[in-house]
Amino acid sequence: MTENQFIEALKTQSRAAFTKLLNDYEQKVFGTCLSFVPNKEDAEDIAQEVFVEVFNSINKFKGDSKLSTWIYRITTNKCLELIRKRKTKKRFAFLQSLSGDDYTLDKASYFTEINHPGLVLEQKEISETLFLAINKLPETQRLVFTLNKIDDKSYKEIAEITNKSIGSIESLLFRAKKNLQNILEEFYKSQM
Repeated sequence: MTENQFIEALKTQSRAAFTKLLNDYEQKVFGTCLSFVPNKEDAEDIAQEVFVEVFNSINKFKGDSKLSTWIYRITTNKCLELIRKRKTKKRFAFLQSLSGDDYTLDKASYFTEINHPGLVLEQKEISETLFLAINKLPETQRLVFTLNKIDDKSYKEIAEITNKSIGSIESLLFRAKKNLQNILEEFYKSQM
């Protein structure tokens, strides 16, 4: 089945097409959600919203990009939407995430396969710190950094997903790295 045939089948609300959509994209979408919101339940909720949105909006898909690009665009928008909601609801979300009230920041298994308890704890602490630092980046920098460094997307793919030029992506990534370096430097200075 070609991509165009697949899209047409989705537009007719074919159950088989929707099943294929889930089979082909479920893990990719969930992985991207987890990259932005490292809480399994939140990531699952967002992924579910993404598929509902794709299914309900498939008739609006113009075909200007690949279906996968369109799905990633919806995914990143849904993730950023949740992050924005949380920031506007509670300005002290940063403190909640440190205390564990709002997030389960267990990304140790996401970044490493090593299961030694000491190493897992150390990796968890490093991952929590890195995630909190990434969340302090401006939204566009956070988006580009997460797609490139965590989801391993190429500059070209990120440009398609975000509707930005490759030059803009390079610039945003450069600034994100510089800002992360400053944020982490300040964090570690305050820990000493």
